[in-house]
Amino acid sequence: MKPEIILPYQPGAQNADLKKANARLTASKSYKDLSTVIVVPTRGGRSLDPRWVSGMLGLMSAMNQKRFGPCFISGLEVGHAFNSAVEMVLGHPELRKFKFLLTYEDDNIPPPDGLLRLYESIGDYDVVGGLYFTKGEAGQPMLFGNPNESPINFIPQAVQSETVQRVNGTGMGFTLFKMDVFKKLPAPWFETIQKWDPNTGSQAFTQDLAFYEKLIRVGGKIAVDNRVKVGHYDPETQTMW
Repeated sequence: MKPEIILPYQPGAQNADLKKANARLTASKSYKDLSTVIVVPTRGGRSLDPRWVSGMLGLMSAMNQKRFGPCFISGLEVGHAFNSAVEMVLGHPELRKFKFLLTYEDDNIPPPDGLLRLYESIGDYDVVGGLYFTKGEAGQPMLFGNPNESPINFIPQAVQSETVQRVNGTGMGFTLFKMDVFKKLPAPWFETIQKWDPNTGSQAFTQDLAFYEKLIRVGGKIAVDNRVKVGHYDPETQTMW
């Protein structure tokens, strides 16, 4: 050990720079209500992969904040599964008071601090997701649509690395929603749409993009936090995309 002079009082590293400490605490949103319900749709008929279970167990929560779940919804079409989850939450006298809903699909593996990062970045956005790609060698990032273009579109976007990127839509594999968005939009929130009309032509939307279009039309804002890199696991090939 090196010799040292022991002082009777030291204020500590955080007290020495309160401006820096406050900036860190403000960014983390730790003084706000971050109560969160986690919902997980599962396909049913198969066990959860241990990689997913390990990721779920290792997911960090904000200190001294309420967290409920994961709530599993098994065997339903994905749009119906998410609708059922939201209806359950809004119909519960306590859960409806929670501030956030986290959708967490059973083949997505977020980093341990992924949820904490989403709290930091959601800010004025209504929805913010982690960054993941569709499965396969030609996988595309779940970044759809340029909000600066009109009309509303869901054209795939390039990744803006290490930033919070505003988009028109993203997936629901690891995505944080402000609970209030479900209170201001009528049910059903999520619909898988595949139809043709002689006046308007064909429409094809997955349940997530159908919801985001409704949200944008009432002034909602969506983003992806590209710092939160989420693995997308294919159990058939045992590949993490």
